[in-house]
Amino acid sequence: MSHSETILSFDAVSFEYEHNRPLLDGVDFNVREATKITFMGQNGAGKSTIFKLINRGLKPKSGVVNTIPKLSIATSHQVMPHEERELTVEAFFQKRFKEKQYDIGRRIDEVLAIVNLKAPHDRLVKSFSGGQQARLLLASALIQDPDLLLLDEPTNNLDPAGIEHLTEFLINYPKTVIVISHDADFLNAFTQGVLYLDVFTKKVEQYVGNYYDAVAAIEARRERENMKNAQMAKGILKNKEQANVFSHKGGKLRLVAKKMRDKAEEMEEAMVEVRREDKTIREFDIPVQEELSGEILKLSEVSIIRNHKATTRKVDITLRKKEHLLLCGPNGIGKSTLLEKIASGKSEGATIGRGVRVGYYRQDFSTLNFEHTVRQSLLEVMQPKEGERPSEERMRMVAAGFLITKEWINSKIGTLSEGQKGLVSFARLVLMEPGLLILDEPTNHINFRHLPVIAAALDKYEGAMILVSHIPEFVWQVRIDQTLDLDR
Repeated sequence: MSHSETILSFDAVSFEYEHNRPLLDGVDFNVREATKITFMGQNGAGKSTIFKLINRGLKPKSGVVNTIPKLSIATSHQVMPHEERELTVEAFFQKRFKEKQYDIGRRIDEVLAIVNLKAPHDRLVKSFSGGQQARLLLASALIQDPDLLLLDEPTNNLDPAGIEHLTEFLINYPKTVIVISHDADFLNAFTQGVLYLDVFTKKVEQYVGNYYDAVAAIEARRERENMKNAQMAKGILKNKEQANVFSHKGGKLRLVAKKMRDKAEEMEEAMVEVRREDKTIREFDIPVQEELSGEILKLSEVSIIRNHKATTRKVDITLRKKEHLLLCGPNGIGKSTLLEKIASGKSEGATIGRGVRVGYYRQDFSTLNFEHTVRQSLLEVMQPKEGERPSEERMRMVAAGFLITKEWINSKIGTLSEGQKGLVSFARLVLMEPGLLILDEPTNHINFRHLPVIAAALDKYEGAMILVSHIPEFVWQVRIDQTLDLDR
């Protein structure tokens, strides 16, 4: 293939999951061979849907998705499919091929080395941490050696070392890559072009250059459009005012007035539809459980995983109101496992105060019932006074602050994008009013515009909190009173 050859193009592609609710409307773009492309867009805009259209998992309502003959495509998904968590490592990789691969062991070791992960081939996928599963998903795409590599939020759950390793790999990767991510610095390191999916127009705009070049170009265009519209608005107002004056003069001046009105209408039609900024969630507070006092959480020991073996370590940590704990350590050391055991009450070394309500944000959203509607999911966690029903009005008010609109409040959780599931999870925490907040990678999948708002809410939360996050810029914005590093 020539490096100037277009290997993928969308021609007037439209798509909708529900009748008369288009997600994409006449989308056009093309991708050339051996380029590194970033896909931008708000949570729920349809970026992951476009990936499914590219790999033929979905069919467009209209328009055509074109690829060159025999183009091989592999996708690294955001989340490990539930049914694949029961597979061994070898079976997980073997599933990527239609025919049995007899040299699969050697190839597994090669791709695991690329993603900086060592693992026995007979180990179950579900036994890996979230960050390690993210590496497995990436490796499962790489092992196919595709002409086109699609990466959907590949840095989610990765620690800094993992992100650095992935960045270096992508910089040196000789084939075509399209990446969805909200990590600006990561994207800018390798991006050669940007596709921007506008959630309002439902179209894709194409930009040349790195990630920051594209962001600057989008902002410059927005400013030009605003200036042009401001000039147009002045002209429209002037024509209408003069038309009103001349219309009362009679004779030929009435004809002049009509021409001026027509001119004003033409100018109104010519006004540019200004790009609306991606919406940001409203500032919010997570109310703390009432009548909360004393020790909320006592940690006396933790389990640490090294070289696939668990060891116990003694600690002495107590959390009361307004005390925040940062839990850190590399992928695979046992952070998510510890949080799950604490939240479920199954950790022998953790004691939660009697009656303390636990708000648990899981990175895989498994605390959500995917068969429930968003409305059901929000109402079920509310804390009405005895004898009262949950307030529908309060639920909808909180939901609106997280951009949960009436268009998708009755949608099933399982149909939402990962970013939308994250916003639902935060809305549930607000409505739950927990005494202990447990957060496992709460920045995953979330639009970068929302992160400062979320950080501010966590910073001022007045209950006890445990936070796991691999994003230093996010952690710096949150008040941390104690740190437990499992690697020390």
